[in-house]
Amino acid sequence: MKATASPRGWELLLAMAGALAAMAGTTAAFVTHDHAWRYLIAVGCLAQFIGWTLHGRRLRGGAR
Repeated sequence: MKATASPRGWELLLAMAGALAAMAGTTAAFVTHDHAWRYLIAVGCLAQFIGWTLHGRRLRGGAR
């Protein structure tokens, strides 16, 4: 597998959904000034981190 392979499947879903959730939460936090949106931001960042970590593990040939 090439080192520049794009994420696919669950990896891509987690990374993109996490990015969208974090951006939506950031926008909502600025617009409403409500601190509850920080949880959406944290969950979005966590989902994105997990997606990219799974993608990296696949590239390194880790456990499946």
